[in-house]
Amino acid sequence: MSDLADDDLVLEPTTGSDEFLGWAVTVAGERVGTIALRTEDKQTASVRWNTGSGGSALGNASRALRLVLDHAFAELGYSRVEARVPVDRVDDVRAASIGGMRREGIVRSAGDDPDRALLARLADDPPATSRQGFIALLNAGLPTKRVISQGLLRDEQGRVLLCRLTYKSEWDLPGGVVEVGEAPARGLEREIREELGVDVHARSLLTVNWLPAWRGWDDACVFLFDLGTVDASFTDTFRLQPTEIMGTEWCDVETVRAKATAAAVEMLDAVESGDLPVYREAPPGPE
Repeated sequence: MSDLADDDLVLEPTTGSDEFLGWAVTVAGERVGTIALRTEDKQTASVRWNTGSGGSALGNASRALRLVLDHAFAELGYSRVEARVPVDRVDDVRAASIGGMRREGIVRSAGDDPDRALLARLADDPPATSRQGFIALLNAGLPTKRVISQGLLRDEQGRVLLCRLTYKSEWDLPGGVVEVGEAPARGLEREIREELGVDVHARSLLTVNWLPAWRGWDDACVFLFDLGTVDASFTDTFRLQPTEIMGTEWCDVETVRAKATAAAVEMLDAVESGDLPVYREAPPGPE
């Protein structure tokens, strides 16, 4: 097995077998760490490395990874190389991303062992230095925010429609989680079609309400849309999705405050006040 080189960074073979390949990482002739490939199956290898911390360690690790990944695909015939990096090793997670590996998720660990970030690169991924490859790496690593769309539907008496849900005791506004790549307004219309069996039109956006993390749920942004006013008999046309919706109710202010989720109560109180900002932040919910 020959050396692999990127300018002054050279990988010098240290071990070799059908299962395991290792290199010493040297820069300008000085050893700064190690990197190794392990065969997981005929198509997959895992990579691990140690280039220390601080200074140029991040750059050395990402350069060494690029060399090993290219070698694994072009010379060894693997189609996938993955790494499982403890999440507290932030620089190593960054090095893997810079080296061209996409973040795929978190592998949970039992006991006191830290969870591990799962990163991988496929043989047919676009080059990390290309526009397509760079965007793919960013999309895989950037944070995501949960988006929920809800609708404010009133009857001719001014009562608000709330749903009685199968998975929590509090009642809530109709709507649900927006899918990836789906517009919030279209997501609301889809959720109501799926859960209540009727078509509605999401009108103007009333507010965006940020919900802090609560009872194990991650934080989220709620888009509240106006659904207009309908006759109370509109609910007679509903075809409820029984796995999620137990029933629906037209609710006056007192019923909303007695039955709805704390977030819905707080938001609807703001609606009733007549001074609703375009963006708002809900207070932490009760534990």
